[in-house]
Amino acid sequence: MTNQLLGATELGLVYGLMVLGVFITFRILKIPDLTVDGSVVLGMSVTAMISNLGHPFLALFAAVLAGMAAGTVTGFLQTKVKVPPILAGILTMSGLYSINLLIMKGSPNVSLLGTDTVFSLFIGATGVSKHTGNIIVGFLICALVVVIIEFFFRTHLGLCIRATGDNEEMVRATSIDTDRMKWIALAIANGCVGLSGGLAAQYLRYSDVTSGSGTIVIGFAAVIIGEAVCGRRNITVGFISTIVGSVLYRVFIALAINTDFLPNYFLKFITVMIITIALAVSPVKEAITARKNKARRLKENA
Repeated sequence: MTNQLLGATELGLVYGLMVLGVFITFRILKIPDLTVDGSVVLGMSVTAMISNLGHPFLALFAAVLAGMAAGTVTGFLQTKVKVPPILAGILTMSGLYSINLLIMKGSPNVSLLGTDTVFSLFIGATGVSKHTGNIIVGFLICALVVVIIEFFFRTHLGLCIRATGDNEEMVRATSIDTDRMKWIALAIANGCVGLSGGLAAQYLRYSDVTSGSGTIVIGFAAVIIGEAVCGRRNITVGFISTIVGSVLYRVFIALAINTDFLPNYFLKFITVMIITIALAVSPVKEAITARKNKARRLKENA
């Protein structure tokens, strides 16, 4: 059981950056971006092919660029072709299926067994255990990306993106190009998703063209769980909550599967239940707080 919880923590950190990307579009830009299901596999496929050439670090950098390119395409469809956001994401995601097969030379999956990865290189250099090494590498990369993203969204450009998500009409009235803001935000978000896919490929040691199915649902679940635990006080807490939510989601799934109460094929049902419970936390908290405030006011007026 301990090994499974450690594995869940590792996987949560690996996919934490994917959740960060979902948070940027879903909470900051206020756009549901379904490109994620395709861009995460794009990051995996690019990383797998370059890692097999002996360049694991370059592979992760290429995964970021590939993810940003996918986000740019979605941004173009939304802003220039005027395709609705959800449909734009679906179109890009569908097109990426063929692109990912092209990158992997027509093969539905590519193995990374026997290939150096950032995880294996760190473990070999430090001599730590596999679980410890994976967690340290995942945590360090997540922390670095969160710091960079947090700094960016406090710059003038980042504030313009945040304002675009809050009130697009007002921002447009101040002569700020909101289309450009959307492009940049979608590119950054999918860059995070691509990097997450690259880390996942090196962690799992394979890339599969179907492995992105349902990723956006997992991302939403992790965002909601993270907010339920950490709250929504400010943007810094929001970014940190994505990593926390990603880890907790994987831990909850591992615990649910190991209880033997439900069979393994009920994984999607478990995900739905986790999302439902997480969504119910905030209204319940608000109802309890409102009831306490009402009781206090009645007591004061008595």
